[in-house]
Amino acid sequence: MLVTTSENIAGFRIVETKGQVFGVVVRSRGAAGNLMAGLRSIVGGEIKEYTQMLEEARRHAVDRMVKNAQVMGANAVIMMRFDSSEMGQTMSEVVAYGTAVTAEAAG
Repeated sequence: MLVTTSENIAGFRIVETKGQVFGVVVRSRGAAGNLMAGLRSIVGGEIKEYTQMLEEARRHAVDRMVKNAQVMGANAVIMMRFDSSEMGQTMSEVVAYGTAVTAEAAG
């Protein structure tokens, strides 16, 4: 499955637009992770517990988006974007979204 943030794929042409597609993940750190992140925030710098959580959430959101695109019969997703938000003080939502298409090699 080709996934791109651009509206075109070099060497391919879009032959059919299937529609919008997305993958959603909501994650929460456990109490221990929140405690460690809280302690790290006191001294400043990267909070690795949250960085790791968000990286995993993005990967899972893309995986879910790709599966949804496959169900629609697409072989590519163009204009892929991420969105994220906090839900309460302990949960983060990550959404990967784009346009599912059928693309074929040009020429």
